[in-house]
Amino acid sequence: MEYKREPIVRLLWRTASRSMDLSRLAPLLRHTLVIVAHPDDESISCGGLLQHMRKACVVFATDGAPQYDYFWRRFGSRERYANIREDEARAALAAVGVEDFEFLARQTDTPLIDQRLHEALPAAFAALSQIVERRRPECLLTLAYEGGHPDHDAVSFLGAHLGRTFGLPVWEAPLYHRNSHGGGVHQQFVEEHGNIIDHIVEGAELEAKVRMLGCYKSQFDSLPSFKTDLERFRPQVANDYSRRPHPGKLNYELWQWPMTPEELCAAFAAFCSAAALQEK
Repeated sequence: MEYKREPIVRLLWRTASRSMDLSRLAPLLRHTLVIVAHPDDESISCGGLLQHMRKACVVFATDGAPQYDYFWRRFGSRERYANIREDEARAALAAVGVEDFEFLARQTDTPLIDQRLHEALPAAFAALSQIVERRRPECLLTLAYEGGHPDHDAVSFLGAHLGRTFGLPVWEAPLYHRNSHGGGVHQQFVEEHGNIIDHIVEGAELEAKVRMLGCYKSQFDSLPSFKTDLERFRPQVANDYSRRPHPGKLNYELWQWPMTPEELCAAFAAFCSAAALQEK
């Protein structure tokens, strides 16, 4: 299966500045905790950069298996699908030499179900806090607040709160969202501002990333939409999680999923209110 690659002229121009880009990404190349929502998020967003990190640990915040049988019917059961996705994640990380990873759903009695992470924010944050305390990372990398998937927005929120709680720098990477006309946008931030750094994946690094993506056989219908040779990062912007990521229709609204952006924002606000009360 082929994945999208950048036009050769653009790729050559970016390759010339690759060493500068890695220098600018230095905060992410030390001891970094990568917090994503699902198996395969890490491969798309930072499968190349993971290979440069001195000490990386990837945390999967949900079990990767939605509640609705449309997603797991062909695998027999939701539990079997969750196990398949976990096995795929292990193989994918091994393909790029990452040995440290955590499946958050195995560390809490509260179910952390794909698409429903916003309903379990306190349990997820408590489990993530224990990982931070145990592993003592120097930096966090998570997903952008963009309205593509509710779980992506939830890990963006959790990453921001972890950063404030533990005094850690937080970086973010985009995956997908919808533009003002409803068209799909991949690997661009909703608002292209801030210190955005493009990392070009090439050579042996690209070959390893392609092997990594190839481990996710259960996801082959969606992965080809992403470019394998481009990854984008920036220090996390100050998001207002009480508001929608953007005023247009969100991706999961157009997919007609049952949750609404207002439900997510209410869950984020409730978590913040409860945290503020605990601090008094």
